[in-house]
This record gives sequence, C-alpha cells and structure tokens, in this order.
Amino acid sequence: MQVTSAVPLARDIDRRSRADARHDRIFHRVLKFSALLVLATLLGAALSTLWGGREVLFGHGLHFLTSDSWNPVEDDYGALAPIFGTLVTSLIALVIAVPISFGVAIFLTEIAPTWMRGPVSAAIELLAGIPSIIYGMWGLFVFVPFMANIEPALSDTLGNLPLIGKLFQGPPLGLGLLTAGIVLAVMILPFISSVMREVFQTVPTRLKESSYALGSTTWEVLWDIVLPYTRSAVIGGIFLGLGRALGETMAVTFVLGNSYNITASLLMPGTSISSSIANEFNEAVGVHRSALIALGFLLFVVTFVVLLIARLMLHQLAKREGK
Repeated sequence: MQVTSAVPLARDIDRRSRADARHDRIFHRVLKFSALLVLATLLGAALSTLWGGREVLFGHGLHFLTSDSWNPVEDDYGALAPIFGTLVTSLIALVIAVPISFGVAIFLTEIAPTWMRGPVSAAIELLAGIPSIIYGMWGLFVFVPFMANIEPALSDTLGNLPLIGKLFQGPPLGLGLLTAGIVLAVMILPFISSVMREVFQTVPTRLKESSYALGSTTWEVLWDIVLPYTRSAVIGGIFLGLGRALGETMAVTFVLGNSYNITASLLMPGTSISSSIANEFNEAVGVHRSALIALGFLLFVVTFVVLLIARLMLHQLAKREGK
C-alpha cells in the first residue's frame, strides 16, 4: 500500500518540477526580451537621430562641431554654442543644487524633529513632480525681473574681481546663462535631495550610535560614517540630477535668451541644445531640420558620455571599497 501511494506522489512532484522549470524559462525569456527591447529602443533612437542629421554631420564634418555660427539663411550651422550653453547651465545647476541637496538630506535624516520630517519630505517630492513648464513660467515672470534688479550689483562687485570678473559683466537683462542655471538648480534639487535622503536612511543605526558613543559630533558622524557608507549612491543621485539638467527643454527655453553668441559672461543670453530644437523645429526644413536633428544626436551622445563617466566612477569606488 505504501509503495502504491508513493508512486502518484512522485509523479505529482515530478510534474510540478517540470511546470516550475517551464515557468522559470518563460519568466527568463520575458525579462531578457524586456531588457533587449530597452536596448533596441535606445539604439533605435540614436540611429534615427544620426540618420536624420546625416546631411549636416557627414556633410559639414568638424565644422558643425567647432563652429558657433547659426545662419538658416545661408545654411551655415554650428553646434558649439548650444553645446556650450547646455554644459554651462548644467554645471551651474550642479554647483548650486548639490550642496543644498546635501544640507536638506542631512537635516531631514539627522537634525530635523520627527514631526517635521514627513511634511518636508512630502513637499520635496511634490516639487519633483511639478512640470518643467511651470518652472519656466515662474522663471520668466518672477525670477527674471528679480535677476534684472540684482545683476547691476553683481557687475559692480563680482565683476571687478581679477579672475572671475568677466563671468559677471554684462547688461541687466535678467535672461542668461546664470538665470537658466539657477532655474535648473531649483528643478533638480528635489531629485538629488530625495535620493540622498533615501540612501542616508539606509545607514545602520548601530554604526551612527557607536560613533556618537565614542564622542563624535554630528558632522563627524556624517563625514566619517554616513558619506563613506552611501558614497556610491550619492554620486549616482548627483549624476541622475545632471542627466535631468542636460535634457531639460521648456524651463531653459523660457529664461535662457536663445542667443547663439558665446561669451565669457554668465549674465549674457545663450542657448542650449534642447531649447534650440524646441524653438526652431516647427519651422525648420531641409538642411535646417537636419541640423536640429543632429543637435538631438549630440545631446544623446553628451548624456551617454556623462552617464558612462558616472558608471566608471561608481566602478572605481566599488573596487576601492573591495580592497
């Protein structure tokens, strides 16, 4: 009787094992297909922009990458000014947003009372969800007049310094690279601070309590315990904000000024890759449209290079931590 009853049980176990193996294979194939679909989408986007801008990229060659001229009448196009504006505004945004985000994350995780952490964290997440066009309208109607009022003071003070004086010399227009960089900083600040806050909360409480027990101050705990523990994730969050800044369109278009002149002053109007495409693509034809599509391909390349640098930095940090 026991042998007879054991045979159906063994068959049932074998049938379940085969079913589980089949389901695992299906799940593996679905995941693999999803990953390949993402890669194919990225590759397709890059190749489509490369093909759309081939007339300028292959026809004009290095002239398109090294020239700052932009003349649709004569079909003379150069990407240097949009690339310059994109990199400068993104750098300004990072310089402003990263220290403030770091301070916000420290305050919410280590200093703020418990009753305050929830509302402030919710407010930061709400800021991250505001559409970029709202930031652009706020920048144009509120922040640009404010900058026009303080730019004379910047020119009279910082503009007279020996090394950085040229960066703050110019007419009080309100529109310009500095204004666009500050608006971008306001936009990416919620993203970076949210990432930092989340990763700071992953630090084991025992590590921090042990450091406090040895007499460390709050700053020493943050610098010697929290930051080394979360360094890779913090860098990843910073580059995530940088990627958002590089590709931002509407907010920058409102406040940048849309000028293709490259100047040393941050108070002067400029342009970016995304704002150039947004302003001119609707009426572009022929070579002009090819030039704008080529700008899109360059933005894709710049973003890819930035993210690749981030991955390399994280890899190096992981190797050092392994040692």
